[in-house]
Amino acid sequence: MSTTPYRVQIIPKIKRESYLNLYRKGQRADERDFYSPRKITIQTNVLEKANGSSLVKLGNTQVMAGIKIEPGEPFFDTPDQGVLQVHAELVPLASPQFEPGPPDENSIELARVIDRSLRDPKAIDLNSLAIRHGDKVWMIWLDLYILDYDGNLFDASMLAAMAALLTAKMPEYEELETGEIKVSKNISNNPIKMNKKVVTVTTAKIENYILVDPNLDEEIISDTKSVIAFDEQGNIVGAQKTGMGSLSQEEIDNIINVSSSAAQVYFKLLNDALKSEVKEEKG
Repeated sequence: MSTTPYRVQIIPKIKRESYLNLYRKGQRADERDFYSPRKITIQTNVLEKANGSSLVKLGNTQVMAGIKIEPGEPFFDTPDQGVLQVHAELVPLASPQFEPGPPDENSIELARVIDRSLRDPKAIDLNSLAIRHGDKVWMIWLDLYILDYDGNLFDASMLAAMAALLTAKMPEYEELETGEIKVSKNISNNPIKMNKKVVTVTTAKIENYILVDPNLDEEIISDTKSVIAFDEQGNIVGAQKTGMGSLSQEEIDNIINVSSSAAQVYFKLLNDALKSEVKEEKG
């Protein structure tokens, strides 16, 4: 559990009470119901020189993902597996809460949640990234850039990561007599081999109310947040809770149910973006 918050602004009690009055009427400030995410757009191949890239807008939150693939050495205990490295950068222009400098706990937490959501369910077939046993493998560098922050970085970042991974192309290369791997400037048509798609769904608990996809104000006044990762079959493949508030068993069951429904919305939008990408390639 993360205990170091963002440098969040303080919301006056009167504003918190105004939000609670809306919730008591079954409403939210942006006119959504409790369990619907904000408007989402997903663009792919937004960075010309990357192996894969995407731009996701979740309400006013914007996240760009870029993928670079290059040869490297495997970890000692996984000599036949490629390497995934996830990094997140909270760009200072995205919010007055973000400061320049080395990654803080919040960017590290974001990167780790995305990493675990990909690694634990084996979303990427890392075995397919081996070049030479125990010596050379492909390394996937997944960089997330927060361009605009209005709450819920986890879901936007996960959608951006998946969209970039699913449309990324492996580089062409040749193996020289010296054993060196020479990477061509050309990009092949071979995709990264994926085992499954994964999305995360974030909910916030504010008093007794559970809200899907909290915006920034809702995050600030929340008692606790939950992030659940799902695969397309609806299996839970990861979970995280942040904040000091508690959850009853009934609330946990409710969070799982509403998050599962929201996950299917995310998957549909992701799949629609991928279909559009295929049409553009054929066109």
